[in-house]
Amino acid sequence: MTGRIGIAFIVSWHEAPPGRGFVCPRGVAFTAKCLHIGGRVPTPTAMALETTLILFKPDAIEKNLTGKVLARFEDAGFVIRGIKMMKLDDAILREHYSHIADKPFFPEIVTFMSKTPVIALALEGDDVIAKVRDLLGPTDSKAAAPGTIRGDFGEDKMVNVCHASDSAEASAAELKRFFKDGEVF
Repeated sequence: MTGRIGIAFIVSWHEAPPGRGFVCPRGVAFTAKCLHIGGRVPTPTAMALETTLILFKPDAIEKNLTGKVLARFEDAGFVIRGIKMMKLDDAILREHYSHIADKPFFPEIVTFMSKTPVIALALEGDDVIAKVRDLLGPTDSKAAAPGTIRGDFGEDKMVNVCHASDSAEASAAELKRFFKDGEVF
């Protein structure tokens, strides 16, 4: 059997902790271990199940783009874990944009982000933080390729359809900022 790789699975059924193991349609959790018989052991591709924050900005609301953009996220296989419309006040905007609150253009951002309600979205999926940012394209819509959300619908660095968390740390902080306990499922 030269050149062949055999794989045997050992499956144990049990109540797996949340986020660990696999769940069959009836809700029974199990884990699987692979035994590789002969040949080289393949390296598994690690994917991280994450939840990220997306804010549909006022331009997306005014242009009725939320359905189109949300459909792109769902078509990519992401799952909605929380969604709500909210009006952003000065306090939450100052906290969210604290890294640029001292910049001369900050008042323009506050005016723009508070001119209509926004939609806050908690989205879950494998490597969702990086994949959503890829779907969106670069922050500057003028530099975004056609086919990306910002390339298709955005105008510039501020009027760019959506905000999306840029890291796991930012996502965790932003989800807490925009969603109360019990609002993300």
